[in-house]
Amino acid sequence: MIRPTETTFSLVLLLVLLLYCSLSHSLIQFNTVTGRIHDDQQETTSWRFRNLSSVPEGLDVRLRELDLSNNVIRHINSQSLGLPSLLRLDLSYNQLEIISEGAFRDVAQLQELNLARNALSHNVDSNSRALGSLHRLRRLDISMNGLDDDAAELYLRDKSILERLDLTGNGLTRLTPKLFAESLSVTSVRIENNLITAIEEGTFEPLKELKILNLARNNLVYICDFKLYQVKLLNLSRNSIEFFVTREDGHPYELEILDLSFNNLLYFPMVPKTNRLRYLHLQSNMVGTLETDTLISEADSLYRELTSEDEVNDAAANSNIYSNWRLMPLVYMDLSSNHFRSLPVETLSHLTSLVTLNLSKNCLQDISYNTTKGGSGHDGGYHRPSLTFPSLRYLDLQNNGLRQLSTFFLEALPNIETLNLKENSVRPCDPKDQLGPSETTRVSLNSMSSCVSFWNIKTLRSLDLQDNGIKTLHQNTFERTPLVSLNLASNVDIILDNGALEGLQSSLQSLSISGNNMTTSALSLPCLKALRRLNMSNNNVDVVPSIISCSPLTELDVRNNGLTSMNESLVDRLSLDLDVLYVSGNSFNCCDTKWLKALNREKVKIPDLDRAVCLSVNGTLLTGLLPNHSLHCSLELSPKITEPNLGQIIIIILFVSIVLITLVVFVKKVCCNTGSFIV
Repeated sequence: MIRPTETTFSLVLLLVLLLYCSLSHSLIQFNTVTGRIHDDQQETTSWRFRNLSSVPEGLDVRLRELDLSNNVIRHINSQSLGLPSLLRLDLSYNQLEIISEGAFRDVAQLQELNLARNALSHNVDSNSRALGSLHRLRRLDISMNGLDDDAAELYLRDKSILERLDLTGNGLTRLTPKLFAESLSVTSVRIENNLITAIEEGTFEPLKELKILNLARNNLVYICDFKLYQVKLLNLSRNSIEFFVTREDGHPYELEILDLSFNNLLYFPMVPKTNRLRYLHLQSNMVGTLETDTLISEADSLYRELTSEDEVNDAAANSNIYSNWRLMPLVYMDLSSNHFRSLPVETLSHLTSLVTLNLSKNCLQDISYNTTKGGSGHDGGYHRPSLTFPSLRYLDLQNNGLRQLSTFFLEALPNIETLNLKENSVRPCDPKDQLGPSETTRVSLNSMSSCVSFWNIKTLRSLDLQDNGIKTLHQNTFERTPLVSLNLASNVDIILDNGALEGLQSSLQSLSISGNNMTTSALSLPCLKALRRLNMSNNNVDVVPSIISCSPLTELDVRNNGLTSMNESLVDRLSLDLDVLYVSGNSFNCCDTKWLKALNREKVKIPDLDRAVCLSVNGTLLTGLLPNHSLHCSLELSPKITEPNLGQIIIIILFVSIVLITLVVFVKKVCCNTGSFIV
């Protein structure tokens, strides 16, 4: 009978033998040529950054993906690639200049080939014949190879099922119909960063499957008759385009994203009536250089000139070229970094689907009621604004020269949620001044006021007033405006009147009062019961106000203030919800750290604790000591042995002398008494 210990030993021995057999089997299959372990399931292998000068020999014939990028391969010969199952091959970032004509003969299944950043401008004839054998190729990247127009045409021969093509970073100067004559199935073409100055008619029109066209970073000056009905994304950014015109022919266009940023546009693009445009990028152009009326009239004239339409139909006679915009489903428009001095309200109000509008970094000063239709009539009566932005939720007006946004303009934004007024000169109005006895008074106040009323904007959730030079925030400034996020940072020496944040107690979740040079006494905060994030950094606060304990803060920033400690009971209450606290830039007491222990106990993250400084007992500022304050303070508080001064030495000597004299006298007496007794 086998004992239990013998059974265990037998099982262990069996497992060892099985492991040995498995390792032996793997070692037998080890490929000494490639230096790789053979794997029955292996379909992908990478030889990136190996300093290879040729394709490795002995590769697994079952490979489906091979990455040879970032090496120094110059030549692919006809015996290099015997991989009949290969589908994807990456030879990018080599020094490839010669591809033998039969090099791809044995990779007939290849679907994706990346030849980016090589030297394929050499030996173009033989190289292009080698690529001609790849009849199943669907993706081809020949970017950054120094190719000219003729070379690009040769490389695209016999590519009848090619879908995605990348010609970025070459030397193409003119696009002609010959370029894609044998590649009519492409769906995505990228010819970014070339030297293209002209595109001949018929170059892209035959590409019925084309959906994405990227011609960014070229030298195009105008697009005067855009007819690519099938394209969904068109990128023409960073050219020198002065105008973009589409002839109105009644044909529906599929275009959804148009990027004309970083050009020289003076006019809005002229798009067809029937379109699907949703995202329009016009940042960093010259739109707005012309006054609104001049812009519209010149655009009309330009359209008639380019399309040979001398007469305008009846509908257009009472309108303008941009009246077609009312049918456009645009949801996003970026007009930042242009030259607007006044808001083209009438033109933009056609965009009834617009959700996001970016007008940052322009020259806007006032958005007053007289830029809209309606306003006060000749009889002084009041009319509701006829132009509205019914879908607009996000309006970015950062970095302009704004002093005023009229109440009537804000009322024309019935669904506004986010308003960015950062880096302007906006002064919030005192609500008491806005509550006139009649609508006529309101019109008068609106026309004369140089402030902005944030009272009773019921949809507004996020407001950024950073760096506006605001000096006073009046009582009830935001009443009936249920803000969730408010940024008041960088308004140096701002004064918060009592009740300035009244009305935000139950809605405000994020508040920044950073960089305002505020002291503790200037912090007039109500109990904000919904506040989750508070940034009070870069001020002169020496005591964290206890009122914040009623807020369920998850993030608190007190960096760069005058704090020496934090109230332990306050910290205990904050720690119930607090996740992150920033404390660097204060001068804490190195040995008064009960608050820190409380935070550590509740596992509150303090990402900058190692950079925080504290003041030692001897008055030295120490960095990185707070995490190890216990050891330092135990040394500081322990008794120290000090060298006695001269007075102490004299006293000690006198004391010792007296003790010695007394002792001598005592001994003599004892000796004398003893001697008498003996006698």
